Amino acid sequence: MELTIFGAGRTVTGSSFLLEHDGFSVLIDLGLPQGSDEKKMGEDLPFSPAAVNAVVLTHAHIDHSGRLPLLAKEGYTGPIYATGATMSLASIMLEDSAHIQESEAEWKTRKRERHGEKPVEPLYTTDDARKALMLFEPVEYGERVTLSPSIWFEMIDAGHLLGSASVRFHLAVDGGEKMIVFSGDIGNIDQPMIRNPQYFTAADFVVMESTYGDRLHAEPKQNENETLMQRAKELAAITERTFKRGGNLIIPSFAVGRTQEILYLFRIMMDRHLIPFDVPVFVDSPMSVKATRVFSSCLRDDYFDDEARKMIKRGVNPILFPSLVTITDVEDSKALNSRKESAVIISSSGMCDAGRIRHHLKHNLWRAESTVLFVGYQAEGTLGRSLVDGTDHVTLFGEQIQVNAEIAVLEGTSGHADQKGLEKWINEFKMKPEAVFVVHGEENVSQYFASVLKNSFGHHAYAPMLFEHFDLLNDTIPIQCDTLLKEKVSSDLSDSVHTLAVMEDRLEDVIKRMKHSAATMNLTNEKKAKKLSDAIKRLASDVEFLVSKWDGDAK
Repeated sequence: MELTIFGAGRTVTGSSFLLEHDGFSVLIDLGLPQGSDEKKMGEDLPFSPAAVNAVVLTHAHIDHSGRLPLLAKEGYTGPIYATGATMSLASIMLEDSAHIQESEAEWKTRKRERHGEKPVEPLYTTDDARKALMLFEPVEYGERVTLSPSIWFEMIDAGHLLGSASVRFHLAVDGGEKMIVFSGDIGNIDQPMIRNPQYFTAADFVVMESTYGDRLHAEPKQNENETLMQRAKELAAITERTFKRGGNLIIPSFAVGRTQEILYLFRIMMDRHLIPFDVPVFVDSPMSVKATRVFSSCLRDDYFDDEARKMIKRGVNPILFPSLVTITDVEDSKALNSRKESAVIISSSGMCDAGRIRHHLKHNLWRAESTVLFVGYQAEGTLGRSLVDGTDHVTLFGEQIQVNAEIAVLEGTSGHADQKGLEKWINEFKMKPEAVFVVHGEENVSQYFASVLKNSFGHHAYAPMLFEHFDLLNDTIPIQCDTLLKEKVSSDLSDSVHTLAVMEDRLEDVIKRMKHSAATMNLTNEKKAKKLSDAIKRLASDVEFLVSKWDGDAK
């Protein structure tokens, strides 16, 4: 009974784990490493495809599925097990990923040929993606799937994405049984539309994600319906004030999952009469349109939350409504920016670094009457992050654009559980597992969360490194080293405290100046006044959080 970490060991992307037992090997996920993780892992397969007997896919996101076409390209012909919804989403995401691989290879080849160098081969092609998709076999939640005489597995809803799953393997050992659970990506509690995460309550070994293992989301309301209505009312208020100004509401959104959640909120808003039924909503992204069709084809009780199920039972599609228009044609997309009436435009990419959203930003950022609403995480260095951080101008298509539009953020829309959610997930096990392997997190985060599990809850927790191998029945599983972690955290904390100290004098000075001049300031620009007010409120909130966090951790 052996486990090898082929991806997401102290990294976030490229998830891949190989479980071997009694001569049978099963691969759990085979994601594409992205960003800095690509340099650590590379894109090539770190094992022979001939050594793999089966693949189990937890969900369709590319950081979990993105190298499956490469596996097929290199000769794998065994089954790939996934839920029906994951199969449907993977069919559009893997072909899209293949198209990107082909386009990038073509671009690099043209560049190399100008220097007399050899052409670049794509990592895989559209044909390779289709080969992989032919290997998929559907699995229902709760279904028992036998892989070999000594291995079977079952899936439950992970609450992260439509069809996402946590997986438990049962392995026959010496007349008994050992169980190992792979969490997949654990969903945020009270996400719109899809169900909350379900929980396994027994396992001998656990491999769990830690994406947000060091942070907390906004405090949820007492129940799911209250949280939903809070978000719906906030979105309705943003829509109403934008339309009153005569502007457009521009929503950069991830194509798969987040766009459909936003459509669900608009449907709720219309059903509850928070906004009129004729508010025009455009989804302008070919991938988003395809994903929306997949969601619409999967209207089953075991994918959706209570509110969405009530709508489905009434014969209502929870993400479609009469005023929704989906756009795939480029000319139709361009025509949106010639409209005189206000509209909601949802487009990708979610961080504004590519895609049609950049055209809509070019035509709306300069308009004080428009709003750009962010509904997902904005990574450091992205255009989205610059806008959220309050930049006054951006460059789009070589042109300087003044930022006059309202910039807003819809809180609480993360698809990943925060630290509390992860702790709840692991603490649902009635007996502590023999070992908990903490993966799918940045190095500091995965080590920190493993230390939390050990020190606060008594788990034998460890953040494994890439390519680390474990004989689960015979090896002594390492336990997270607090000394190393404390040194690293202490170093990071010292740097942060130094930065805070440097800012102390500047902050004191600006507070004095603001107190002195606030009453006489002539802020005739309403937008600038609101931006300044919002920035002060965010700073005050951050200081309150810092004080409470420091006091809590110091105790």
